[in-house]
Amino acid sequence: MREPERRKTLDGIALLKGLPPQEIRELAKLCVWRDCKAHEQIFDRHHESHDIYFVVAGRARIVNYSMSGREVSFDDIPAGGTFGELAAIDGGRRSATVVAIEDTTVATLSPRHLLELVNKHPSVAVAMLKRLAHMVRTATDRIMDLSTLGAHNRVFAELLRLAREAGGGDHGQATIRPIPTHSDIASRVSTTRETVARVLSELQHADLVRREHNVLLVVDIGRLRDMVEEFRGE
Repeated sequence: MREPERRKTLDGIALLKGLPPQEIRELAKLCVWRDCKAHEQIFDRHHESHDIYFVVAGRARIVNYSMSGREVSFDDIPAGGTFGELAAIDGGRRSATVVAIEDTTVATLSPRHLLELVNKHPSVAVAMLKRLAHMVRTATDRIMDLSTLGAHNRVFAELLRLAREAGGGDHGQATIRPIPTHSDIASRVSTTRETVARVLSELQHADLVRREHNVLLVVDIGRLRDMVEEFRGE
């Protein structure tokens, strides 16, 4: 299959999992397709569209900016994920800006077609409810961490989140790839790159994390988890 044909398919979108292949192909015909270069803005929070976005290839980042211009990162959406659900559901304004982290292909679906899809397929409605529930839980955890943890401990918590996201359980090791940059971690936990660099250096000396080529190895997830929980319980 030629590359353009492979990329313009919704087969890998988690929200649509379980739909008949023919319906997924028909849905793809209703979408507007767009290729974005790395670091290109997909839309900003003032954008007036209300479409839902499917990430077909690449990765997108949900961000906002403070009055001083400091970036605050909320989430990274990999291939197979979606974003823009809130505006598509309630017709309100965008709540954040979205930027392509790498070369990214997105497909957009209008609110009308999304509503028709949800009404026709309860499995899609349930998948969307689970996605929204995950967003609320993640936001709640983040608010608690920002309110109760110091900057060093927020970095610990972010590394633990990345380790679990990489497939690591509460014990053993996890390989985070590619290595997150200091600025990426700093924007997630509302601190400075210098603080992140110091924390990573401390964890390396304690043999809790290790840089290996282009990956970050979390050597002992259980120990890192215990450190985070200790400070959360104070």
